Amino acid sequence: MMLEAYAAGKRDEIHTDVLLKARQACYKARDAFYSCLEMQSDKKPTEIGSVGLLYPTECKRSRDEYVMNCRASWVKHFDRQYCKTKRTQRLLDDRETRRGV
Repeated sequence: MMLEAYAAGKRDEIHTDVLLKARQACYKARDAFYSCLEMQSDKKPTEIGSVGLLYPTECKRSRDEYVMNCRASWVKHFDRQYCKTKRTQRLLDDRETRRGV
């Protein structure tokens, strides 16, 4: 009974942040931020993002735009995904150097 009442009240609500144009803006801002991270990889990370992601000050503007254009849960998800990919790549690179390949 309660679920039906909740669903009836929320049926007409449109979440504009998940529509196509908003998603594309989010992805564009995300890609710009992560490309900044790659370009500035030689700089010391001083800023803290979500889930322990560290990034250099030079990427602060693109990070702010990324956070502004994406849902907080998406930012957290993408940051986790990026960190996981980087950690895996680091482990694979370490394994290759230990083998002497």
